[in-house]
Amino acid sequence: MAWFKRQSADVDASGAKKVRTEGLWVKCDNCRQIIWKKDLEENLNVCPKCDHHFRIDARARLALLLDGNQYEIFDSNLVSTDPLNFVDLKAYSSRLAQAQSETGLSDAVINARGKLNDRPVIVSAMEYSFIGGSMGAVVGESITRAIEQSIETKAPLIIVSASGGARMMEGVVSLMQLAKISAALARLDEVRVPYISVLTDPTTGGVTASFAMLGDLNIAEPGALIGFAGPRVIEQTIRQKLPQGFQRSEFLLEHGMLDAVVPRRQMKPYLSRALDFMTRAA
Repeated sequence: MAWFKRQSADVDASGAKKVRTEGLWVKCDNCRQIIWKKDLEENLNVCPKCDHHFRIDARARLALLLDGNQYEIFDSNLVSTDPLNFVDLKAYSSRLAQAQSETGLSDAVINARGKLNDRPVIVSAMEYSFIGGSMGAVVGESITRAIEQSIETKAPLIIVSASGGARMMEGVVSLMQLAKISAALARLDEVRVPYISVLTDPTTGGVTASFAMLGDLNIAEPGALIGFAGPRVIEQTIRQKLPQGFQRSEFLLEHGMLDAVVPRRQMKPYLSRALDFMTRAA
């Protein structure tokens, strides 16, 4: 048995070594510059050349916000029952199994208890790579349970959205989650526990139409796509050209739909200051 790891190198026909460089460089979708992947990761997956915010997964989001990357996950055992036995190009059950295998999650959200600058908080972070972060019965139930945890413990709630909207494979069951979560948030408001909604790229469809825009404070990362229907759908419907930057977070802030646009590096201290203010007010 070999107790060592081989270097990532090949040998060509002449016997010369060729070092593999696959995956070491990333092209920015915004400025099209080539970035050393390690530099990108050290900069919180924000382009050092143009400040474009790359998408990050739910676990990275929790690590970014919660002290010492220490947290307790809860309600991670919920799994969809495929209520419609839905099939398009392939069975919904197969899509679920594939997404679960690729992400290591049971569905498109992680609920976590942790601390943000020593303050206990409840965080629900959505996972876009799980069927587009779409909201079905499991996401709806998970977020509702996170809200109920906030009501019970009086810990502030933070929901980080990254979603294509309601999950069509679950039909009306998915649409029911909009009302279910909104009703739970109304109960949270009654007990005066703060709820901050963080919208990331993208936040669309039924998620935008429900809990993502119902925060006591609604903030977004720079350049995030936020809206109900996509820009191309709207243009085809109204047969008009949309303004530059339409449905991007800066446009929504300018038009009163958001309270702030916060760069990723500043997100945790911003949330901490906001919670200090909101809990004193409460």
